[in-house]
Amino acid sequence: MSKCKVGMWMYKNGGGEIIQNEIVHQLQERDIAVVSDLNLTNARATNGRIICRGTAMEELDAFFSYNAGKQTQYQMYLYQTLNEAIPCLNNFTSFALTEDKFRTSHKLNQAGVTTAEYRMLRRGDKKGLKKTLKDWGDRLIYKPTDGWGGMGIVKIENERALDMLFPFLEQTNIPYFYVEKYINYDMTDYRIDIVDGQYVGCYGRQAPKDSWKTNITSGGSIILREPSDEAIAIAINAAAITGLEIAGVDLIYDLEREQYIVLEINGIPAFATPEQQQLGLAFNQLKINKIVDLITRVAQG
Repeated sequence: MSKCKVGMWMYKNGGGEIIQNEIVHQLQERDIAVVSDLNLTNARATNGRIICRGTAMEELDAFFSYNAGKQTQYQMYLYQTLNEAIPCLNNFTSFALTEDKFRTSHKLNQAGVTTAEYRMLRRGDKKGLKKTLKDWGDRLIYKPTDGWGGMGIVKIENERALDMLFPFLEQTNIPYFYVEKYINYDMTDYRIDIVDGQYVGCYGRQAPKDSWKTNITSGGSIILREPSDEAIAIAINAAAITGLEIAGVDLIYDLEREQYIVLEINGIPAFATPEQQQLGLAFNQLKINKIVDLITRVAQG
């Protein structure tokens, strides 16, 4: 049996290089060769092959792509193309789905998973957007469908605020409005990590006193928390519905409906940083082990 070879592109900040080295070490112990730093932004494609740093990507047995901060349109385009030739983790189809908040919410709702109530309206439907605000009691959240880290998310609490948003939107090329009903919650969330259909860890984020956003980039802080069996089951189910092999499922608890709500699903959920590990987040090793098992199974076919 020929030796397996896998490619890898992983973030290196926040302790990522240590994580990468451990994954590479474990794979090599299983007699699986690893070619790292395969950023497809630096690749060229010709005559049926994608060449990245001298590696013919289609000749790999699998490709592990795990770098959210340096994605480019070119890299994503080649990622999609490569996924048609070899197994990619995450698979591109599911990854692209979860990069889009509307498509993710729509698919989850069709499968019976509760998300925030949402509406998608065409760009010129200001009347429909104002009606939505009224229907939802003058509280809605405008979200870019492809944003991350809380960027571009705006809370609208009255028609005047909505009118102030329109000029900004008209200056963009966004062809539609995606909005969600504001959920009454305790300003904390759950990030539940799932690998290959299995629970590997959880932590929470808490919004600062002057904000309702829990994202770390928006000023939120990490908190320790133990998810209930119900929350874990919801996260596992949501990840399975999207088809992600590796997922970070964000939940909040709706105080009015008294149930968990899936806010979004992240296809590149970060490992705990060294600083976060000092706070008590201790799931990195289990997550590494599960990812190595997943890569091994996929690469060996």
